Amino acid sequence: MSAPVVTATIGGADYQTRLEDGTHTWFADEPASLGGADSAPQPSALLLSSLGACTSITLRMYAKRKGWPLEALRVELSMQTTADGTLIDRRISLDGPLDDEQRERLLQIANACPMHKVLAGAIRIESGLVPAEPL
Repeated sequence: MSAPVVTATIGGADYQTRLEDGTHTWFADEPASLGGADSAPQPSALLLSSLGACTSITLRMYAKRKGWPLEALRVELSMQTTADGTLIDRRISLDGPLDDEQRERLLQIANACPMHKVLAGAIRIESGLVPAEPL
């Protein structure tokens, strides 16, 4: 599977950003308190949603493959950035008649989901300018 390419475009609205991956379109914005229209999640919420979705999908896949009775799950995330770095707090609620060993294993699996590995590892971002294309 190839890595997704996401394009972010801002047109006439101050901060409303159109995001596309070739198949789907979604938006980001800033809250009114920061000059945005609050028409979509802000970028930090999109980052957390990536981890939340990846965690949920990974746990569902694992439980399904093992035949475990995971009926539903909820992942709640928050983020704090300080001078020392960024802390993401992830709270996972597992619904279903799982035993303690299964619950502990699912927590271990959550910590191994692909987005967790990306965010917890070293990240290098390379930026460059390219010629402008008409919007």
